[in-house]
Amino acid sequence: MVKSYLRYEPAASFGVVASNDSNISYDSSGKHLLSPALEKVGVWNVRQGVCAKTLALLSTSSRGGPSLAVTSIASTTTSQVAVGYADGSVRIWDCNTGTCETTLIGHKGAVSALRYDNPGSNLASGGKDNDIVLWDVVGDETTGRFRLLGHRDQVTDVVFLDNDKKLVSSSKDKFMRLWDLETKYCMQIISGHHSEIWSIDVDSEERYLVTGSADPEVRIYTIKHESADELQGSENSGAESKWEVLKLFGEIQPQNKDRVGTVRFNKSGDLLACQAAGKMVEIFRVLDEAEAKRKAKRRVHRKKEKKGKSATESAENGETVSLHGEESAALVVTVTDVFKLLQTLRTSKKICSISFSPVKPKSGLATLALSLNNNLLEVHSIETETTTKTYSVELPGHRSDVRSVILSSDNTLLMSTSHNAIKIWNPSTGSCLRTIDSGYGLCGSFVPGNRFALVGTKEGKLEIIDVGSGTCIEVVEAHGGSVRSIATLPDGSGFVTGSADHDVKFWEYVLTQKPDQGSKHLSVINVDTLKMNDDALWVAISPDSKYIAVALLDCTIKVYFMDSHKIFLSLYGHKLPVLCMDISSDNALMVSGSADKNLKIWGLDFGDCHKSIFAHADSVMAVNFVDNTHYMFSVGKDRVVKYWDADKFELLLTLEGHHAEIWCLAVSSRGDFIVTGSHDRSIRRWDRTEEPFFIEEEKEKRLDEMFEADVDNSFESRYALKAEVPEDRVVGVAGKKTKETLTATDTIIDALDIAEVELQRMDEHKAEKAGGKFQPNIIMLGLSPPDYVLRSLSNVPTNDLEQTLLALPFSDALKLLVYLKDWASRPDKVELVSRVNTVLLQTHHNQLISTPAARPIMTSLSDVLYPTVKQFKEVLGFNLAALDHIKQIMSSRSDAPFRDAKKKLLEIRSHQTKRLAARTPAKEERQKKKKQKSSGAGAWSGQ
Repeated sequence: MVKSYLRYEPAASFGVVASNDSNISYDSSGKHLLSPALEKVGVWNVRQGVCAKTLALLSTSSRGGPSLAVTSIASTTTSQVAVGYADGSVRIWDCNTGTCETTLIGHKGAVSALRYDNPGSNLASGGKDNDIVLWDVVGDETTGRFRLLGHRDQVTDVVFLDNDKKLVSSSKDKFMRLWDLETKYCMQIISGHHSEIWSIDVDSEERYLVTGSADPEVRIYTIKHESADELQGSENSGAESKWEVLKLFGEIQPQNKDRVGTVRFNKSGDLLACQAAGKMVEIFRVLDEAEAKRKAKRRVHRKKEKKGKSATESAENGETVSLHGEESAALVVTVTDVFKLLQTLRTSKKICSISFSPVKPKSGLATLALSLNNNLLEVHSIETETTTKTYSVELPGHRSDVRSVILSSDNTLLMSTSHNAIKIWNPSTGSCLRTIDSGYGLCGSFVPGNRFALVGTKEGKLEIIDVGSGTCIEVVEAHGGSVRSIATLPDGSGFVTGSADHDVKFWEYVLTQKPDQGSKHLSVINVDTLKMNDDALWVAISPDSKYIAVALLDCTIKVYFMDSHKIFLSLYGHKLPVLCMDISSDNALMVSGSADKNLKIWGLDFGDCHKSIFAHADSVMAVNFVDNTHYMFSVGKDRVVKYWDADKFELLLTLEGHHAEIWCLAVSSRGDFIVTGSHDRSIRRWDRTEEPFFIEEEKEKRLDEMFEADVDNSFESRYALKAEVPEDRVVGVAGKKTKETLTATDTIIDALDIAEVELQRMDEHKAEKAGGKFQPNIIMLGLSPPDYVLRSLSNVPTNDLEQTLLALPFSDALKLLVYLKDWASRPDKVELVSRVNTVLLQTHHNQLISTPAARPIMTSLSDVLYPTVKQFKEVLGFNLAALDHIKQIMSSRSDAPFRDAKKKLLEIRSHQTKRLAARTPAKEERQKKKKQKSSGAGAWSGQ
């Protein structure tokens, strides 16, 4: 009989507040901060310091994998949040309910930039595949509009302009591109940067666009709008200036010379934050036009005074003086007149991301949130003179990687250590119960009774922790080198430590009382020492207390008798030092993991090596047997957890989920769950389920996954000629070919074949004029052939429809075009029919022209589709006009529902008034010149 095993699956992940691979962002209300936590997004109420919600996909398989790491976050004015992932997908989440509404698949590489337009109806995504995809996110069905190609390297940021008619993108190829979204044309390519452009942003009034790069200055560009073009007139604006929307205004010199990581305006646009790659954020005040002109006048006045005082200075500054001599007629405002350094914010650790709160605080100018690279969130209040840290989220996670995890004997407590703190967790819920300051903890164990715990540090000390009060009650100078391993004696009377000072020490628990304290507390005393020839990297004690095994730095394992400390076995075979060991509960087997990536299974009776397994792609960091079995778990620097059968020497499961090296592992006493700690600062729990599996099935799954992973690197795709990308524009299909789109294509082809056979049967039944009733095909579920094909087509997700139709052969596309005439008469299917017709015509245009059989189909389709679409468009236009009229009536009656709309209307009117005021002097001057010309012409005619 084939043996079955029980499957382990990912159950919980905790300990991560903010990961480094993505940006942070406030939600629309400003109450919650969206923070990336590896493959999840935490919705933090920073004021309370609690995670209100987690946006995470439910993993149903053991192969979640590190490919779903969050790489970009964008929020809009509604409850929608867009999250980009490392596999190239974008998911739209509802922040209120915490559910994923749509999955958009369009990039071949990680999503590196996300931005909503102002109404929140369009979403632009840029990826490491150098492409930009524009998505229509209105309604329940999100669709990809088109793909913009042109950048030669990773897209780093995108921003909408000019009422969302234009898009500006930046890239690591040192260029910015300005795209016209209506014509899908690259209007302008902005050069001048000498290094990669990392971030761009535009203020709310769209006056200035700011770019941050590795250059020593931050560049400011002015934005020319279409209305300004109309005012200038066609005579003054040449062919080049017409397309020159972005014009360099100047540069500002930040104090920090590191590369600029992020530039962001606040919502009102009066503050600009420049975050460097180091520990500094510089806050600039953005002055309005009146203040900037006053500052420019003062600057000119000061320079005139200097000119009068010193002739030498005037000679040295001759160009400047002559320049500002012209300013007396037309004052020139420079960058320094508009952008004024307000505050410099410094942090203790490097800053990963910044985000302004959309809500202006009652006191202060703005609220700025920071994510640091030590798993920390901070919120600062920006005031006129100072910046104050108001909140921070730090308790739920370690500041550095997790070096060890230890479970209590009853599996109710979990202790983890890092470079400066010890944390006690509830492994069931993932909540942090205690945080204790400590040294660099490398190993630990719980004292029997679980009231106290021991931690061995890198400094060679033993720290005794009171778990209940969360305090360190004593620090013992145990070793002259780092304490690498702690092994508890099976009888609970003491423990053994192995250290880098070549000593293995035996300890016993004692109760001591200090003179100034009334109660006794736990302490330890050294009862024996075993000298080694090299560093002791790991210590393991057999459950029957008969043997103690010590792994040394010279790649050997020494096995001693516990009572006499005489050597019993010397185990050789590993090519690199052994980093971990464990002995099975029946004392029969010992497993060792090494930096040579191998696991070796030893028999403790004779010291023979039963099997050497090439287990991991990197060093094996921890290995543990499940109690009362010969099953074991191993973890390594290759980021995976592996489940083994030590009797059959077979790999049972591979569990993926961590995003960095795994340092430690703990198995529960019942074997119902395991806990792992990693360099990515996360602690993960994996639970045993009731689902059985078989070794052969898992082998087949692994082979299939290897085959699928190799499909993208096939001979055709690897050596195919790559098309040259023009400099001006290339518009591509928004979606991406996936297994889902290919499956949908097969479904449509099958439906077309079944419908064709059914139509032939119906024609034969009519020709025979049989008296019996026609028996329809049971597969068609009682639907007519056109309805059955329409049902298959409607089941395709809207975002995948284009890629699904692209994979259709011409013969099947021709069959599908025949059905469009019948479907066009249905009002609810007009949009679907138009999309299908457009894609098929664009894809098969040349073949349709050259195929005589297609002409009657296209003629009949044009006769039906044009009037139907026109009628549908008129209905939509009438409804939109009616809704706008109702909105105006309601806004005139009540101020409450449309306060924002009224405010925006007032802003537009004031902006138009300013432009009209600026236009009036120019108009008067033109009229004056016109009168002069006409008077001159009259005088000439009089002569």
